[in-house]
Amino acid sequence: MDVTPAVTLAVIAAVADRSRTGRAISGRFVSVEPTRGGGGPGTVADMLFGEPSRPVDPAPPFTVSVGGRVLRPTSVFDTYWRFAAERQAVYLARLRRSPLPWTTDEVIRSHRFTNVFRASDRVSQYLITEVQRSPSSSQEPADVVFRTLLFKIFNREDTWQHLEAAVGPITWRTYGYEAYRAALDEAAARGPIYSAAYVMPPPRLGEERKHANHLRLLEQMMRDGLAGTVRSAASLESIYKALVSQAGLGPFLAFQYTIDLNYSDLVRFNENDFVVAGPGARDGIRKCFGREASGIEADVIRYMVDTQDQHFHRLDLDFPGLFGRALHLIDAQNLFCEVDKYARVRHPEVAGISGRSKIKQKYSPGATLAAPAFPKRWRLESNVAEMVSGVDHRDGASVEVDRDRPAIVGAQVTPRGVPSEDCPLPF
Repeated sequence: MDVTPAVTLAVIAAVADRSRTGRAISGRFVSVEPTRGGGGPGTVADMLFGEPSRPVDPAPPFTVSVGGRVLRPTSVFDTYWRFAAERQAVYLARLRRSPLPWTTDEVIRSHRFTNVFRASDRVSQYLITEVQRSPSSSQEPADVVFRTLLFKIFNREDTWQHLEAAVGPITWRTYGYEAYRAALDEAAARGPIYSAAYVMPPPRLGEERKHANHLRLLEQMMRDGLAGTVRSAASLESIYKALVSQAGLGPFLAFQYTIDLNYSDLVRFNENDFVVAGPGARDGIRKCFGREASGIEADVIRYMVDTQDQHFHRLDLDFPGLFGRALHLIDAQNLFCEVDKYARVRHPEVAGISGRSKIKQKYSPGATLAAPAFPKRWRLESNVAEMVSGVDHRDGASVEVDRDRPAIVGAQVTPRGVPSEDCPLPF
């Protein structure tokens, strides 16, 4: 853009003004671009020093280039980043036992949304700590694969606990179809044994009941050598291909199970290697980019991961990540699902694919959060320990034991030990 004499003088005046205060000028290059609607981004001093004299709400970029196409972001695109920052702030506030309210966003306060980072969700935490890494759990490769998939088929802690109580330690070596089927029959007579999070189509393998057919499917996968395939896999995608070929496992479930296996110590791939967009994510992508994004959803998800720092900075959002871990492909994919739901209330005028207009699940504060655990290779233990060091997490206690540490009450508080924007976040 052309720089007018007035702008040049304003820059000089701003520099002179800051020089009088003794403040150093940042070496960051500032690109001054016109915004839509005729409004400017603020004073020149604001643009130079990043301290606006009035709230700045920059519009989404005119266009972005993704997967060889030019896409025009909608208003929901910026909502994606704002939702991510606010929802993560709520998670950290809960973890720190901060007092209510954890957010002023009425949509987030009133409705149920998953965490920004998939691994921090309740069921993923149970999978990591109780199914895969429990001290009493066998770490034999076949047992890790068997236990992970058995748990995820039902995706409910109470179903897993009932099975363990009925059959004892769950291993592939000691598995018996009749005992497991009988235990699941008993559990099903008491109430739901499947989570409502996923639609679980029953495979047709000769049994009358859905859970019995799922046991047969798991038997078939294990006897066909799935554990060996997982252990020797060269990539996340190769595990996905082995799973998606199974009866009753479509692309979405196969990808989710691939990520679940990757939480274990048996598999050690980077979550940025591969992604599959599920139905909810495709809905969210449609709302953020319109019809032009159809067919390149994986590229769009990768674009969000690759440019996250740029957009959090552009919107002046403080996003600490997951104890220093940046958004990965699975997280960006899941975020599109949640933003699809959020936009039904916040942006009802923006159409998706499904046509749904309401968020079904309401939220009410539940149990306190235990100190989280993540795959060891992520090396987050020290940051997690520092974050929760002032809170007693034993037996679900909710006692603040160090009241001198600040509580996280919004997206502005960053835990110590988290890399700054000038330091690349670890995978």
